[in-house]
Amino acid sequence: MKHNILRVVNVQFVQKRFFKKVQVRVRFAPSPTGLLHVGSLRTALYNYLFARANDGAFVLRIEDTDQTRCVPGAMEKIQNDLLWSGIIADEDPIRNGPVGPYVQSKRLDLYKEQVEKLIENQSAYYCFCTEHRLELVRKAALKSGQVPKYDNRCRHLNADEVKMKLNKGVPFCIRFKLSPGVERFDDLIYGEITQNVGEREGDPIIIKTDGYPTYHFANVVDDHFMEISHVLRGIEWQVSTPKHIMMYKAFNWTPPIYGHLPLILNSDGSKLSKRQNDITIESFRKEGIFPLAVLNYVIHAGGGFDNKGGANYINSYEELIKEFDVSKIRVSSGKLSPPKLLEFNKLEISKLLAYEKNKKFLIERIKKLVTEAFPNRQTDGSLQLDEHHIMSTLKWAQNRISKLNDLVSPDLEFLWIVPATSADNTYLDHIDTLKILSTKLVEINSENFNTAWMNKYLKEFSNEHDISYATLMKCLRSVICGLKAGPPVAEMMEILGKESTLLRIKRCTS
Repeated sequence: MKHNILRVVNVQFVQKRFFKKVQVRVRFAPSPTGLLHVGSLRTALYNYLFARANDGAFVLRIEDTDQTRCVPGAMEKIQNDLLWSGIIADEDPIRNGPVGPYVQSKRLDLYKEQVEKLIENQSAYYCFCTEHRLELVRKAALKSGQVPKYDNRCRHLNADEVKMKLNKGVPFCIRFKLSPGVERFDDLIYGEITQNVGEREGDPIIIKTDGYPTYHFANVVDDHFMEISHVLRGIEWQVSTPKHIMMYKAFNWTPPIYGHLPLILNSDGSKLSKRQNDITIESFRKEGIFPLAVLNYVIHAGGGFDNKGGANYINSYEELIKEFDVSKIRVSSGKLSPPKLLEFNKLEISKLLAYEKNKKFLIERIKKLVTEAFPNRQTDGSLQLDEHHIMSTLKWAQNRISKLNDLVSPDLEFLWIVPATSADNTYLDHIDTLKILSTKLVEINSENFNTAWMNKYLKEFSNEHDISYATLMKCLRSVICGLKAGPPVAEMMEILGKESTLLRIKRCTS
C-alpha cells in the first residue's frame, strides 16, 4: 500500500495544482528553542535524501513564532550542525531563495494578509475570551469528566458585537473554525488515517494576542507559498494533520502529501529529550564523532534502508541517497544503540585513512585536538605534532580507538607529550641497565624500531643483562609513558619512534 500512495497522490497533486510534472520540494522547519538532536536530525536527513533522490529541492525554514521559547544563537547553531552533517539546504536563511524570507518572524505581513481572507470567508473569527475564562472552562470540563477544550463561544458573536469589542480595544486572538465530522488523509508511511478533530479539541488559535501566528497556521501558509510538495515530519504531528488539511480547504488550496516518521527512542525505550546532552549533534562533534557515523547511526534506528551490512558497513552520502526508500520506513518506534555509533565512527576513521587525499584534513584535525587538550604545552614546544608522527599514530590507533578524542585520553596522552612524572618508580633500581639499553638503542637502525623486531631484541637484552623481561618492560613503560598499564612497550616504542623513545629514557636516567 505504501508504494502506491506516493504514486497515486502525486498524480492527484499534479492534476489539481500545477497541471505539469511536480518538482519535489520538501522542508525541514525546526524551532530555535535548543540544540539539534538526533531525532530532529533524522527528520532533516530524510527530507534531504528524499529531495536528492527525486531531483527536488530541500528547504530550511526556521519556525520562531513562539518568541518566548526562542534561545539566542540557536538558529545559527542548528544551521551549523546541519552543514557539519552534510545536509545542505538549497534555500535557507543564509543563502535565501525565491520564496523567502525563510524565518517566520520575518513573514508576519503575509500571515496577517492570509488570516484576513479566512475571516472574510468566515473560516476564522475573533476571540475575546480571557485567560481567566478559559481556565474556568477547563476546570469545569475536568470536573464533569470531559475532555478540556475551548467551547467555541466567540464563534457565535454577531458582526456588531465583534465590531464593538474591536473598537473598544479589547484584546483578542483569532481562531480557526474546525469542520465537523471525520477527516481522512493518506499517510506515506502509515497509510489511511481517519480522525475527528472536533471531538477532542475546540477551535484552535491561529493568531495569538501578540499578533504572532501559531505553529499550525504559519506552517500551512508557509508550506503553500513555499510550494512544498511533500511533508515528512515526526509522528507527533500526525494528530494535527487533519486540522492542517481543513485550513488548506478553507483557503481552497491543495495540501501537500504527508508522511509521518515514527519515534526514535533511547536504548531503554524512553523518549528523547532536548535536555539530554548525549544526543545532541554538538555533543557528537565535540567527542570527535564524524558526520557519516552519526547519519548511519540515525538510519539504523529510523528505518528507510535495507541496512544489509549492519554496523559493519558505513554508507556514503551517495549510497544514502540512492538507497533511501520511504516505503521501508517502519511504523514502529526505533531505539538508538550507542555502541553502534562508536562502531560506525571506527569504520569512518579507517575509511578516511585509506585515502591519501584526507591526509591534510586529518593532520589539521589532530593538531587542533591535541593543542586544545594540552594548552599548557603549546608554549614550551614539547608537543610531538610532526606530520609523520600524527599519521603513524592514526594508523596505529585506528583499530584501538572509537573516536578521535580517545587519542588524548589519559592512557594515550604519552603519544603527544613527555610524561611529567612516573606512576611507578621501579626503574630507579635499574637505572644503570636502562643507560646501557639507551646506548645500545642509539646504534640500532631506525627501520628496526617496529614491534616485532623490538620485542625480540628486548627479550635478548634482558637475558644478557640479568634483568627479567617483565621487570624490563615495567621499567620501560614507566619512563616512556609514566603509566602502570597501557599499550605493549614495543608498540609504544614503534609509534614514538627512535628519537622520542631515546629522549624519554635519557630523561629518566640522566
